[in-house]
Amino acid sequence: MSEPLFKGVLPALVTPFRNGAVDEDAFVRLVERQIAGGVHGLVPVGTTGETATLSHDEHRQVVELCVKTAAGRVPVVAGAGSNATDEAIELVRHAKQVGAAAALVVTPYYNRPSQEGLYAHFAAINEAVQLPVLVYNVPSRTSVDISNEILARLAKLPNIVGIKDATGDLARASFQRLMCGEGWTMLSGDDPTALGYMAHGGHGCISVTANVAPEQCSTFYNDALAGQWQGALYGQDRLVRLHKALFTDASPSPTKFALAHLGLCEEDVRLPIVPASEASRTEVLAAMRDAGVI
Repeated sequence: MSEPLFKGVLPALVTPFRNGAVDEDAFVRLVERQIAGGVHGLVPVGTTGETATLSHDEHRQVVELCVKTAAGRVPVVAGAGSNATDEAIELVRHAKQVGAAAALVVTPYYNRPSQEGLYAHFAAINEAVQLPVLVYNVPSRTSVDISNEILARLAKLPNIVGIKDATGDLARASFQRLMCGEGWTMLSGDDPTALGYMAHGGHGCISVTANVAPEQCSTFYNDALAGQWQGALYGQDRLVRLHKALFTDASPSPTKFALAHLGLCEEDVRLPIVPASEASRTEVLAAMRDAGVI
């Protein structure tokens, strides 16, 4: 069997802010902590990175800083999605120019393209830029769900190499693996079900929880990749409350609260996201204790 292009845990990095601007010093600290914690890659400016409220200049700034800080120690998969195909192409092109290993491209949101429109969107990106692309399928946010049949067609294109699947639909993973073939990289985008996703043939996860618990997440995914399912189940039991707690308020506010509690960055978020509620904070702290983070 061929090796997937990416595997293990790749944190969907938060974008720290201070006084309304990107906090570059805090971002570098977060990246260094992730690498020291044993993660297998980094994903800047995805949903957790508040890409929806970053300017284009800030988006490029964060991608460049991530690539520079990682310095080849782990691959960087740069968020590069848009609901306008031309804009997505420009973001993927920038990711390539600054040295990212791949781009993560979300299915176009709001305009709700047809399945054929989804194929045409990713085919155009494939044609325009010679950089590996992971399709990001998250219907709960985009209101569009790319089918396995379309993914199987996209898998035949040289630069469309895999998926971040945030549907939580585990049966879909098995069908997709069979339909897309051995070269298709399969990463979960749903921390709570990632253990099951790995058992269905997935290769890892683009994880929110890894922001807070990189060492614990790295150990969990190393066990799962090695087929050490008893160890992986122990890791799942230790982390599952944190997986849920980080979504007890609008993401990434609970994650930023957790990181602020650890002294790693401010908990500043951008409107329309607001800081985590008191109930969310209480649950996050309890879950951090369960996971051995504090």
